Amino acid sequence: MTQAKSSAAVPLSTYDVLGIPITVTSLDSASRTITAWAGDRCGRFVCIRDVHGVMQARADAAVMAVHREAAMVTPDGMPLVWIGRRRGLPVERTCGPDLIDRVLGDSVKSGLGHYFYGGKPGVAARLAEGFAAKYSGLKVVAAESAPFTDLDREALAALAARIEASAADVVWIGLSTPRQELLMQRLAPLVGATLIGVGAAFDFHTGAVKRAPQWMQKAGLEWSFRLLSEPRRLWRRYLIMAPRFLIALAREKLR
Repeated sequence: MTQAKSSAAVPLSTYDVLGIPITVTSLDSASRTITAWAGDRCGRFVCIRDVHGVMQARADAAVMAVHREAAMVTPDGMPLVWIGRRRGLPVERTCGPDLIDRVLGDSVKSGLGHYFYGGKPGVAARLAEGFAAKYSGLKVVAAESAPFTDLDREALAALAARIEASAADVVWIGLSTPRQELLMQRLAPLVGATLIGVGAAFDFHTGAVKRAPQWMQKAGLEWSFRLLSEPRRLWRRYLIMAPRFLIALAREKLR
C-alpha cells in the first residue's frame, strides 16, 4: 500500500491494481474528503474505476497517466474491492451513481456548489432538477450538456471560464470512459474545483437507464444486469475485457 499523490490535507492510501493506484476508500470517506477539498480553490480530479477502465488504461499510456495524476481513484467494480479486501484493506465499493448521491446529500449541510456537465441534450438539467427536488437546499450552480466531439483549446477555455464564474466546488462530468478522464486532466489546471467523472450516473439518476437491483450490486453481479440490458453495446466490455483482466492478474501474480 502506498500514499497517493494528492493535494488533500491528508494523503490518501492506495493499493495497486495492474498499475492503477486505487484509493482505499468508501462512500463515507470519499464524501468527507471531497467536502474537505472544497474552498481551497485547487483544481483536481477524481476517477471512478471499474475493470473495463483498468484494461483501457493498460492499453493506453495516456489514459494510465491520467489515473496516476488523479487526486483519488475510487473502486467502482466489485473485483477491485475484493482485491483490496484480500490485502486486508478497509475498502468499499464507491461507484459513480452512489457517490454523486452521497456527496449531494451530505452537501446540503456543507453548502457545496455543484455543476453538472455531460449527457445527452437536457439530461444534465433533468439531473439537477431531480436532485434539487430530492435534497431541499441543495446548491446547484449550473447544468449543461456536452458536445459530441472533444473540446478544442478555445472551447475548453470557455468551459473553464463558465465553471470559474459559477464558483462551483464540485463539477460532475457524465461522459464515456476515457473521454471524461482525458477532459478532466486538461480542465483541472484551469479551474478551482474538484472534477469527478461519473459516466453513466447521469442516465441512472434520470431514469434513462435502469440500474440493477441492490442484491445484484452487492453480489458483484451488476455487470450481468447491464449486459442483458445493453448486449450490443456492452458485450465486448464484459465478455472479452473481464477475462483479460483475470488473465493479467494471474500473470502479475506469477511474476
